[in-house]
Amino acid sequence: MRVLVIGSGAREHALVLALRRDPAVQAVVAAPGNAGIAQHAQIRPVDPSSAEAVVALATELAADLVVIGPEVPLVLGVADAVRAAGIACFGPSAAAARIEGSKAFAKDVMAAAGVRTAHSEIVDNPAELDAALDRFGPTWVVKDDGLAAGKGVVVTADRSAARDHGAELLEQGHPVLLESFLDGPEVSLFCLVDGETVVPLLPAQDHKRVGDGDTGPNTGGMGAYTPLPWLPEDTARAIVTDVVEPVAAEMVRRGSGFSGLLYAGLAIGAEGPAVVEFNCRFGDPETQAVLALLDSPLGELLYATATATLSQVQPPRWRDGSAITVVVAAENYPGRPRLGDVITGAGENSADDAATVLHAGTAQREDGALVSAGGRVLSVVGTGTDLAAARTAAYERIAGIKLPGSHYRTDIGLAAVEDRISV
Repeated sequence: MRVLVIGSGAREHALVLALRRDPAVQAVVAAPGNAGIAQHAQIRPVDPSSAEAVVALATELAADLVVIGPEVPLVLGVADAVRAAGIACFGPSAAAARIEGSKAFAKDVMAAAGVRTAHSEIVDNPAELDAALDRFGPTWVVKDDGLAAGKGVVVTADRSAARDHGAELLEQGHPVLLESFLDGPEVSLFCLVDGETVVPLLPAQDHKRVGDGDTGPNTGGMGAYTPLPWLPEDTARAIVTDVVEPVAAEMVRRGSGFSGLLYAGLAIGAEGPAVVEFNCRFGDPETQAVLALLDSPLGELLYATATATLSQVQPPRWRDGSAITVVVAAENYPGRPRLGDVITGAGENSADDAATVLHAGTAQREDGALVSAGGRVLSVVGTGTDLAAARTAAYERIAGIKLPGSHYRTDIGLAAVEDRISV
C-alpha cells in the first residue's frame, strides 16, 4: 500500500512513523511535511487546502490511500474530491466535517442524538451580546463558532474579559458561541468511525492552557498523556455507547455519515460525561501519545475505515505502559511566535529510545541548520512502564534540546501521577 499523508505538523509526523511500522505499507509520502518528517518519508510540496492539488499529487503517486491530517482541508471538501477521483481517503466529507467546522451544527446533532453537552446560545449581533452574557456565568465560556485551531476559546470568571473576546470575534464577522461551564476533568477520546461502526482508541487528556497549573491563554495544546489511570473503564465505555455511537447514527440519518476519525472532547462531571466539542480528525498533541502505544498496523485500520470495512478488522491492540507528549513552543506562543531560531539537540531518534522528538513547526535552512517555523515547534513523546516513567523520559529528552526563547509546560500528566484527578 502506498500512502499519502496530508499535513505538516507533529500529528502528521506521528502518523508517518506509525504507518512505516505497518508491514503492508510499501511507501509513505507526506505533503507538505516538515524537516523532521523528511528524515522518514519523501516529502512533496502541496497546498493542503487545494482539492485539485491534492488529487493531482495522489494520482501522480498512484496512492492507494490518502490520509488528511488537518481540519481545514476536510471542512473545505478535499476528502470528497479525493474519493471522487477513485482513491480511498481517510477523512470525512465536507458535510460530515461540519461537526467541527460549525459548533452550532454540532450542537444541533447532539440535541437530536440525545447527547449531554453544555447549554449554549449563538450571538451574531453585537447589540445582543450583553444580554446574552447576563444569561451565563459566573464562569463564562466564549467560543468562535468556526475553526480557530484551539485558540478561539476564552474561559474566564471575568465578565469584561468574556465580553472583550466576544466583541472582538463579532467585529471580525465571526458568530459567537456562549456556553455554560462544564466542570470535571476533561477527556479526549478518538474513535475510528465508518458510518455506524465505532472503534475507540485509547482515551487521552490534553493540556490546553499555555502555563503550568492550567494558567494563561488557551493554545492548540501544550501536551497530553495516555492512558488515563483515573478514568473508570465503565465511563470510557459509556462515552462510546452514550455519546459517539448516537452521534454517528444521527449523522447517518441526516445523510452525512461520518468516515474517519471522530474526536470527542468531554468533561466528566458528577452527572457523567458531557461533550465540550467534537473534532473531525486526529487531535494534536494527543495523537502523538496515542499512536506511540499502538501495536496494531495503522495502515490496515485507516484503510478499512476509508473503504467502509472497519467492522471486518480486529480491534486495535495496545502496548503496555504509558505515553506522554510535551510540546516545545516558540517564544511568544500562542501569540505571534518568533521564527527562524536555530534548534539543536533534536536529532535522529533510535527505535530503542524511551523518548521520540516529533517535528511540528520546523524547517531546514539552506546551510542545513534546523530552525523554528511555527508556534508549536516540537512534540517530545516519552514512553514508560507507567506515567511517571514516561514523564521522566520526555523531560530528560527535552533537557537536551536548545531553542532560544522556547517554553514548555513542566506539569504535563503530573496531576494524574500525584493522584489529584478523580471522577
